Amino acid sequence: MTQRLQCCIAGGGPAGMMLGVLLARAGVAVAVVEKHKDFLRDFRGDTVHPSTMTIIDELGWLDEFLKLPHQKVPNLAVNFGATRVTVADFSKLAVKAPYIAMMPQWDFLNFLAGKGRQYPNFKLLMDTDALDLVMQDGQVSGIQAMSGPKELVLEADLVVAADGRGSILRSRASLVPQGFGAPMDVLWFRLPREGTDTDQTQGRFDSGRIFIMLNRGDYWQCAFVIPKDGDAKVRAAGLEAFRKSVAPLLPFDGARVSAIADWDQVKLLTVKIDRLKQWARPGFLCIGDAAHAMSPVGGVGINLAVQDAVAAANILAAPLRQNRLTFEDLRHVQARREFPTRMIQNMQIFMQSQMIAPALAGRTAAKPPLPLRILLGTPFLKSLPARFVGLGVRPEHVESPEASNPAGQMAAH
Repeated sequence: MTQRLQCCIAGGGPAGMMLGVLLARAGVAVAVVEKHKDFLRDFRGDTVHPSTMTIIDELGWLDEFLKLPHQKVPNLAVNFGATRVTVADFSKLAVKAPYIAMMPQWDFLNFLAGKGRQYPNFKLLMDTDALDLVMQDGQVSGIQAMSGPKELVLEADLVVAADGRGSILRSRASLVPQGFGAPMDVLWFRLPREGTDTDQTQGRFDSGRIFIMLNRGDYWQCAFVIPKDGDAKVRAAGLEAFRKSVAPLLPFDGARVSAIADWDQVKLLTVKIDRLKQWARPGFLCIGDAAHAMSPVGGVGINLAVQDAVAAANILAAPLRQNRLTFEDLRHVQARREFPTRMIQNMQIFMQSQMIAPALAGRTAAKPPLPLRILLGTPFLKSLPARFVGLGVRPEHVESPEASNPAGQMAAH
């Protein structure tokens, strides 16, 4: 089966879904292809930052969005040994929602899917795996996919790879990211949360250990940071040794680590930072993690991906709708988003080298590092972490207008 449309997006994550909804809203015939049957998976990176909620507010959807289950994080605090430091206070940002919303990503994605379905020119193809690119006259002209047991060809003026850091379509386009390294990986697991616990999402730096706790309502989402490629060593030492490593880091009775009953509850996140030198080929564009994998430092990956989607919609909606898309339009998206990507990745690399690597190696005492002390101790600089993490560099705003006559349904033949 072959379908013809103006834009095909591979990947139903935050970048792909946001771009699909915005393009459909602007009158573009668009399909989002998602390989899973639903969004009900444990993403763990469930932070929706003020920058993303500002975009949702600009679309007129914020009140409805905030009715979804979430926890508010008005600030980020880190314990350096016995010293507690508030590193980012979002409550002072001049936005409608001055906090991070901890929200299950499946709720966020289902919310966007519901908005997309309001437009007749939006299609979400679940259980459909994008496998290869279709080429014509040296230009990408569509994708080959499997929809369940059926082969499917989607012909499109533009194919967007939003299929993550292991992007298949990026590989098919012969685009290879440059890696910048990372000194750590992360072990994710849950611990039960009790009514007497603090609400505070928090981190802890001790000599040789880094631990993060995210308030998820009835449980804590915990991140135990380990040296790069150290997962096998941790598991070889045994589950009891792992529990004993975690227990002293908790702000409550360490006996709660008994909830970690087996290794299946402990998931490995392999951390990497990379970036494409070239995000586009004629007829093809990468955004989000497919263009730039982010470290979990700051939890900014989802929100940077959403910013990519908004910029892409602002730049590409009119050329797509009017059938005048050029390669220069695609290059314009990269030019718009490459600077903020570089800035945030440079911040993450700096923090990795100056804070995370020394802490994991046990080379420094458990105290705030000098750059952080200078930043937070200088009145006109102390607001920067909240702006940098909460709003990002070069925040995007919705500029593509809602079309009064959206493109018709996609043709199949």
